[in-house]
Amino acid sequence: MAQLIQIINGPNLNLLGKRQPEIYGHETLEDVASACTTLGETLGLTCAFFQSNHEGGIIDCIHAARETAAGIVINPGAFTHTSVAILDALNTFEGPVFEVHISNVHKRESFRHHSYVSLRADGVIAGFGTEGYTLALRRLGTLLAQ
Repeated sequence: MAQLIQIINGPNLNLLGKRQPEIYGHETLEDVASACTTLGETLGLTCAFFQSNHEGGIIDCIHAARETAAGIVINPGAFTHTSVAILDALNTFEGPVFEVHISNVHKRESFRHHSYVSLRADGVIAGFGTEGYTLALRRLGTLLAQ
């Protein structure tokens, strides 16, 4: 049976491909889901996708993942830099967690250089565009196969 990976996207990622394509590219969140689903099948993983512009929705998704998912890939968007609550929720999850950022946050505004999520993440991928999601998925596939 395929292991479930919960892929969580935070605020404004529903506008991926439309919002600031010079920073975030032209791929949509649906394109990301399609690429992850295809790769997941080859790795023996099933991907579940969630996006919310609301912190509480993301926290509820993480809580639910505790019962169903083997791993989490999360792009918390701007909540990366502000949400202790999301960090606390991730700290209740026992499987591997990978933090993904489409842009290289370290080349952007200084407030983007700090991540609460990184305090829990087993790995951080930034600046690889939407390919960061599939890179995280590949790593999860390797870890979960061990």
